[in-house]
Amino acid sequence: MPTQPSKELETFVNPMPERDYTIEMRVPEFTCLCPKTGQPDFATIFIHYVPNEHCIELKSLKLYMWSYRNEGAFHEAVTNRILDDLVRACAPRYLRVRAEFYVRGGIYTTVSAEHRSPAWTPPTPVTLP
Repeated sequence: MPTQPSKELETFVNPMPERDYTIEMRVPEFTCLCPKTGQPDFATIFIHYVPNEHCIELKSLKLYMWSYRNEGAFHEAVTNRILDDLVRACAPRYLRVRAEFYVRGGIYTTVSAEHRSPAWTPPTPVTLP
């Protein structure tokens, strides 16, 4: 197999660090294992962030998400761990992870976690007529 799952997140230099802009990513094939039963949990992971000096490289993100496939993790724990790892990798101005887990036992679970850099002030929204 040419590639393997990896916990290493790579970054590249933000081409426009002087501007606030949003990068949105959707990972529709996230899987991990239920720590109680060992059965697979499936989710769509949404990542929204305002980069600072670095951006997340997408192939490394794919391999990172793949690395959870055989790990047991509660929904709340895995969502917060993904947030922490992404923040550690790229030190963004803002980052939110939302994990929408598919139904299990008749219950859908959505977990959201976010990070805001203390030095960042969000821009004022523009209201158009």
